[in-house]
Amino acid sequence: MKYVKIIIGIAIVAIAIATVLWVKSCNKDNFISIEADKAIDPTPTQIQSIKDIGEWEFLSVSAEEMVDTVRKGFFSNDELVRIYYGTLRLGVNMHQVEPGWIKTKGDTIEVTMPKIGLLDKDFIDEAKTKPFFESGKWTPKDREALYRKAYRQIIQHCLTKENLKAAQDNGEAQMKNMMTQLGYKKITILFGD
Repeated sequence: MKYVKIIIGIAIVAIAIATVLWVKSCNKDNFISIEADKAIDPTPTQIQSIKDIGEWEFLSVSAEEMVDTVRKGFFSNDELVRIYYGTLRLGVNMHQVEPGWIKTKGDTIEVTMPKIGLLDKDFIDEAKTKPFFESGKWTPKDREALYRKAYRQIIQHCLTKENLKAAQDNGEAQMKNMMTQLGYKKITILFGD
């Protein structure tokens, strides 16, 4: 009886080994492979969500401008001096993107943004405007002319090539960061002329 148990045990082990070898030989040519698609195309939802950002500010420039005007008189001169404050916000309006502004080429995504510009043309904060010196009588028309002069001077002093370049650099970095978060590795950012 002892020999019978040993023979049965050896037979069970042999059957188990034969079964394992048979299963391995059957699955020799069968395998599962997972590969990542190197080309990632942006979905319409992703494109629309980026466009929905609207006005995207990349640089804010605070301005303070002292402006004066003098009116010559017979006995004396009238003078008006005011200080104007404002904040210029530079960036892009994403609603102005051209058709095909996001393209994929192989493993690269190319994004063409609108031209960097002034987002809000009413940047002078009239509540902060202060009269510095005033002599004589001045009409609202005179004050409006002084306001327009301040506006032009602020634009001239703040809307410089350097500030536009800084805004563009910030915009490029922010868009690259966004595309990286969406899973893109090679990213080219262009801006309109």
